[in-house]
Amino acid sequence: MKSTRLTPRISKAEAVLILITVIWGGTFLLVQHALTSSGPLFFVGLRFAAAASIVALFSLRILRDLTLLEFKAGVFIGVSIMLGYGLQTIGLQTIPSSQSAFITALYVPFVPLLQWLVLGRRPGLMPSLGIGLAFAGLMLLSGPNGASLNFSPGEIATVVSAVAIAGEIILIGAYAGKVDVRRVTVVQLATASVLSFLMVVPTGEPLPPFSWLLVISAVGLGAASAAIQVAMNWAQKTVSPTRATVIYAGEPVWAGIAGRLAGERLPAIALLGAALIVAGVIVSELKVRAKAAVEEEKGRGEALSEAD
Repeated sequence: MKSTRLTPRISKAEAVLILITVIWGGTFLLVQHALTSSGPLFFVGLRFAAAASIVALFSLRILRDLTLLEFKAGVFIGVSIMLGYGLQTIGLQTIPSSQSAFITALYVPFVPLLQWLVLGRRPGLMPSLGIGLAFAGLMLLSGPNGASLNFSPGEIATVVSAVAIAGEIILIGAYAGKVDVRRVTVVQLATASVLSFLMVVPTGEPLPPFSWLLVISAVGLGAASAAIQVAMNWAQKTVSPTRATVIYAGEPVWAGIAGRLAGERLPAIALLGAALIVAGVIVSELKVRAKAAVEEEKGRGEALSEAD
């Protein structure tokens, strides 16, 4: 009789993604503090400029070997990063943050959906269940006030930003095994920085006065962004975009924990959402093993030995 068992497996690359998601979530309080000295787009540009400079500083010897494929990959990923950050920021000018969080969370189901529709890669059972749990958790975290949609310009911009975030994850997975991690990271961060600065003009965002708080925040968060992007590009060589998405969905959980340590209080429904996201991460890591298949393979091997 065929029986199955579920066994959790977390690889080194997946552990790295979990670690950078913790760091990612912990940066939100720093970003909120820094935005008291600068507009969002200018700060994003400054942050990514610092990140690109840091990675480039440790990659000077290998940057001269930049290939056309690496340049294209970096530009495509950088455009996706900027669209994700930029359009979400534009949407926040006209819609509340709870609604932005609700819409942005759509990137979680968008990743496997786009992979299936565009690349023909159908997600497995356990990753699909993990995606469902993580998405439900993100919905609860965003709160009931975020669930209404009227397709206003701000909402449409945020939906496109969610698609861009999904595209970033898929692009990183598509190029990860074909490019040098540090070279492509420099290009994508520099691309995101340049586009962020350019978007300051059409949005009419005022340039901030010089501030040491702004400089220190940009450098510190730039270092975090550099580590996060290098780790993503490295880890997604072996971690599928679908599984990586479930891990990334834990970012608001860690942000909530950091906020709680800083004195903020999360409502009970948000705690339930956080629990569902954690459950989604665990479920997506489960491997279904068929004992019958293992025993059949073992028996086949013994039969071959007897024949010899």
